[in-house]
Amino acid sequence: MLALLARLHAAQGAFYAGEEGAEAALRTLLHPAIEWHVPGRNAIAGDYRGVEEVMGYFARRRDHAARSFRMYPGDVLTGEDDRVAVLTDGTATIGGREERWSTVGLYRLAGERVAGCWLLPLDPAAFDRVWA
Repeated sequence: MLALLARLHAAQGAFYAGEEGAEAALRTLLHPAIEWHVPGRNAIAGDYRGVEEVMGYFARRRDHAARSFRMYPGDVLTGEDDRVAVLTDGTATIGGREERWSTVGLYRLAGERVAGCWLLPLDPAAFDRVWA
């Protein structure tokens, strides 16, 4: 469980930085029926279903932050089932301004792939402002 999330976060980081081959590596970690939920009223908010929509969301987030988006996973809460929560801090330079925020990602896992994520910003108003 933890190893899968470590691989996911590493692959996302490489993708957001624009590293060669990162997209293919990231795709291998996503379940075909993946869903990704981002709350709020901002440029990246929405409900994304399927690998193509989720990858499109990742690309929109990467491009909005001009490849400066970085994730810093922290505490992890696991249970006996297929769900894991990860407290993650983020930074990006958007519009010339360094931004910071914190979220909880509630992940649903299916074997060796990520099948879902519900992103929960700790400060929703600030998250909306950052990703406006």
